[in-house]
Parts: sequence; C-alpha cells; structure tokens
Amino acid sequence: MTSTDVTIVVVDPAELKAADAKRLAVRDGDEPWKVAELRAIVKTLNADVERLVQEYHGAEHDLDDLLHTSEGAGDDQADAGSTALEREQEMSIVNNTRDMLEQSVDALRRVNAGTYGTCQSCGEGIGKARLQAFPRATHCVTCKQREERR
Repeated sequence: MTSTDVTIVVVDPAELKAADAKRLAVRDGDEPWKVAELRAIVKTLNADVERLVQEYHGAEHDLDDLLHTSEGAGDDQADAGSTALEREQEMSIVNNTRDMLEQSVDALRRVNAGTYGTCQSCGEGIGKARLQAFPRATHCVTCKQREERR
C-alpha cells in the first residue's frame, strides 16, 4: 500500500483575524462569525487531521499486513472466507479514514480561501450551529436532505 496522497493543510488559528471570520457566509438569522468561533473550529479541524493521519497510517499498516499474510496450504474454506472478510473490513476502515481526512483538509482549505460555511450546492450559508457540530459539512441542511433523497 502507498501512503495517502492528500496534501495536508494546517491553519494556524492565531493567524486568523476578525476580517477572516466576517467574510464567511452565514445563514439568514445567524450572527456573523466571531474570530474566536472560527479559531475553535480550526483547532478542531487541525486536531482531526492529526488524529486521522495517524489512524490512516495505522489502518494502512494493518491492511498491508493482511494483504501480505500468506494463506496456509491447510486452510479450509472457512479460514479463507474469514481472512477475506477481515481484509474487506480493513480496506473499508482505510477508505473511510481517508475520506474523513480529505473532508477535514478540504474544510481547512475553505477556511484559507474564505469560502468556509458556504453551501457547495446553493451558495448560501450552511449555518453556524451545523458547522460547530460537524465542521466538515459542505452543504446546508436543505441541500443535504435533497441530496440524501436522491
């Protein structure tokens, strides 16, 4: 297996200014972003990236071990099936971890670009409460519900 080719982005929360927070989209009825709120989200995203990189490498190593484990000549069908299932589960863990890592890095890129908090479908604000609960969100609730119904 090869290591992730996700280019890791880390945003220094201390470098964020009030102007950075004010330029972010907000949903109708929400207060504008405060720099402290944005810094808290960035700290969370940075921590997520760090944790997910470690998890990804650990899961990748486990998968690599499973893929290079030779099947014994005396293995019966149940053993072979069990090994195959274990490999599939580990591949799923690697893929899910990589997806979450990519989402977290993308969120940090959007913070840098000043587009964090903008729904990628309708262009409106996602909503501060949604982003504070799920910082990787890319869609407002309405667009996400529409997407899930398809």
